[in-house]
Amino acid sequence: MTAFDTAFTRLLGIDVPIVQAPIGGLSTPALAAAVSNAGALGTLSVTWRDPERLRDLLAETRRLTDRPFGVNLVLEWPPDERLALCLEAGVKLVSFFWGDPTPYVERVHEAGALVSLTVGSAEEARRAVATGVDVVVTQGWEAGGHVWGKVATLPLVPSVVDAVAPVPVVAAGGIADGRGLAAVLALGAAGAWLGTRFLLSEEATVHEHYRRRVAAARETDTARVEDFDVEWPNSPLRALRNETVTAWESAGSPAIGRRPGEDEVVGHNELGEPVLRYSSSAPTAGATGEIEAMMMYAGQSVGLVDRILPAGEIVREIADEAALVLERTRGLTRAEVMA
Repeated sequence: MTAFDTAFTRLLGIDVPIVQAPIGGLSTPALAAAVSNAGALGTLSVTWRDPERLRDLLAETRRLTDRPFGVNLVLEWPPDERLALCLEAGVKLVSFFWGDPTPYVERVHEAGALVSLTVGSAEEARRAVATGVDVVVTQGWEAGGHVWGKVATLPLVPSVVDAVAPVPVVAAGGIADGRGLAAVLALGAAGAWLGTRFLLSEEATVHEHYRRRVAAARETDTARVEDFDVEWPNSPLRALRNETVTAWESAGSPAIGRRPGEDEVVGHNELGEPVLRYSSSAPTAGATGEIEAMMMYAGQSVGLVDRILPAGEIVREIADEAALVLERTRGLTRAEVMA
């Protein structure tokens, strides 16, 4: 497998400038560890984990890898208790999302860890660096899951790179293969953040119906919607079009209180808890009921994703393809470029 030398790989002590996005409750210790063992950075989503269960998940991840791994915390909810558990477990990177990290940056640094923040504009990136974050994650609107900004990845990445250099920038949104990694590196990013590709990793706890939908989807099969917010109000997201999305759009995309099928229980999650239509809870392997009615997060890169592979193989495949693309591009003469 090809190793890379970027500001991000040097800062984290890893070989491949890939971050496995936290992908909510679909992330597992096995997934994070497999990505880290392959030389990239595996990540656990921890915002909604029960603290006692989180302690076990962190210990399991550390048992499975001695390489750096990260955690993700959404600042819409107070992170203090879960952040403390993560820092005690020795995580390398704490990535924050959807809020101001200022109250927590010093605390993370004192524990010997690094901080990243996801942004949607160059101005947000400048403010993030002013708070002391070590890495800026630029999220283009192509991204799956909850989407913070409204700018596409291609114009966003160089704008943020120019705004915060020499702070490392990691690009997110629309990246699923080596060509995408090579492209954002060419734009000045020091790494790439991939979520949709890892939905088809063997280690992700994704419901089989959800996997089949991702594997069959085209790049046009996602929608950015704003009212699927049972657990998380005012939080736009991108997901596969399904019967719930179609019915909502056909009704004119009505607001809360007027949505078709609102308050209807469409199934149960892996804990046996009811899942309402318009819930933002994605179906894990243990979910039951009308899986097609549940929110299935995916980014516009979903059209590039069609094979289930071990996570480590996904990392190696993307890294090797990116290296070939970059080598071929650098080898072109001026005449060939201008032809």
